Amino acid sequence: MTDWREYAIQNWGRASKEIEIARAVLDLDPNSAANRAYYAAFHAVTALFALEGKSFSKHTAVRAAVHNELVKTGRWPVEMGASYNDLMSARHTGDYGGANHVSRAEAEDAIAVAAQILDAVRGSAAGSFPA
Repeated sequence: MTDWREYAIQNWGRASKEIEIARAVLDLDPNSAANRAYYAAFHAVTALFALEGKSFSKHTAVRAAVHNELVKTGRWPVEMGASYNDLMSARHTGDYGGANHVSRAEAEDAIAVAAQILDAVRGSAAGSFPA
């Protein structure tokens, strides 16, 4: 049996650490900053779903849940779902883009979007996660 609360707290801790790392590596490697920004959002959303007793085994399943369970239900605005998609795309470019790279400006945007998603998760979780 899964301890959903503990799983949520662990993922929130990872989300918080990933956003810190994204900020720390921005000047050194925008590709890595975008990657870490995505993972900050991914772990934050995973934490939120864990509070609801849900988990997903694939990144695409988490993205689908963002759209189906948060955006389509009106809990989050459509723009937040689009922002999550943008983070996934930036991560993909940074990790697998070959000659294409994430620019510093794109990485800054990714970090800002990830921070917004962490705030949205915190707001959706009714005081379950610290600022």
